[in-house]
Amino acid sequence: MKSYRLTQAAEDDLFEIWTFIAADNVPEADRLEADPLNGCQRAADRPDIWAFPARLDRQPVRFLLVRSTYLIVYDPATEPLQVIRVLHGALDAAAQLQQ
Repeated sequence: MKSYRLTQAAEDDLFEIWTFIAADNVPEADRLEADPLNGCQRAADRPDIWAFPARLDRQPVRFLLVRSTYLIVYDPATEPLQVIRVLHGALDAAAQLQQ
């Protein structure tokens, strides 16, 4: 099993997702937190097979969609794998990545 690391922006994304869900249901927020983290691990284990190669700030990145809900944005060339963002599917990903 390969490793990954979250950027501060990715950590902030996860916290925002958890906080939003926890406002209604803390146990559900805790349970759902595993989904994007499992996606990060899948990306770390097989970084080159996931779809949608793209460039972000002149840096090659890839995207992994988890349960049609979370978009994991990562740099496949880094080790440990750098997870750049973890975006909720309801957000405008392009606008979020521009920030």
